[in-house]
Amino acid sequence: MALSGKLTKKLVENLGAGRHGDGNGLYLVVDPSGARRWVVRVVVKGQRNKKGAPLRTDFGLGGADIVTLNQARERALEYRRMAKQGLNPRFNARQEVPTFEEVAQQVHIDRMPTWKNAKHGAQWINTLRDYAFPKIGRMPIDSIDQPEVLMCLSPIWTEKHETARRLSQRIKIVLDVAKSKGFRSGENPVTAIKDAQVLPKVKAKPKHHMAMRWQGVPDFYADLKTKTAMSANGPKLPFTEIACAAARLHRRGP
Repeated sequence: MALSGKLTKKLVENLGAGRHGDGNGLYLVVDPSGARRWVVRVVVKGQRNKKGAPLRTDFGLGGADIVTLNQARERALEYRRMAKQGLNPRFNARQEVPTFEEVAQQVHIDRMPTWKNAKHGAQWINTLRDYAFPKIGRMPIDSIDQPEVLMCLSPIWTEKHETARRLSQRIKIVLDVAKSKGFRSGENPVTAIKDAQVLPKVKAKPKHHMAMRWQGVPDFYADLKTKTAMSANGPKLPFTEIACAAARLHRRGP
């Protein structure tokens, strides 16, 4: 049987900034930025404030984008039960930590309005789907450290360096968001790996342009003389010098 209260799923999604009560000490706190999180206020049996009155304490239950209304009600009930027994929920509560994939999917949804286009948004989550989810997707977000990040990056760091670089940026964002929601603490392992230079430096491979066949040089030069762009107005060699140079390259071969 589901627990009930004053709030509904629609209200949770649309209420403005402030502290909104659901009943039995559960509140939805909406920041001016729009971020939403759950808080439960309880009185731990035996704890009192400086004036001797029962001490009321707020405990965070997680972000509303990850913890549903029903989950928040269940956690709030668990916290109240512990408080009545004189147990501090901060040290005794069983926390449900989301997986890396769950947080990543939510980050992707939250950032949809910021993508340049649908293709860019798809590329963002597809990189994680292809190279991170198979290795760390099902792991609790708070258990991911440098070895787990390296497990994703190392296999493609040299062969697909640009992809690996983007992957590291996206893993970092997911872990940073998890920390902001209270699911992680300490330094981001992606930052630690970068600062310690754990992975080898990779030189960018030069991209060579195809050489023009020497037979095409006269037509190219004639066309170039008709251009007015800045790049075409630089110093030009006499045609005879260009033709001779092309002929020499042709005789030399590839």
